[in-house]
Amino acid sequence: MTNFTTEDLLMFLYDELSPMKRKQIEEALQQNWALREKLQVLREAAARLSKCKLKSPTDKTVGLLLNYAAGKVSLSR
Repeated sequence: MTNFTTEDLLMFLYDELSPMKRKQIEEALQQNWALREKLQVLREAAARLSKCKLKSPTDKTVGLLLNYAAGKVSLSR
């Protein structure tokens, strides 16, 4: 039996798998109670996240992140 990772289950949940891998997970879900439970937890988390109200970062924050990524700024104080 193949072990599937949380990432595999997330890709299954969001329909981002090849047809062969999707079929493997579907078969495993029929036989493996623990795997079904993990998938259910991920489904519930995804549903809760979709209801969250998100805030946009400030322009200053975006600028700092871009400068840090470009190596122009150090975050240490």
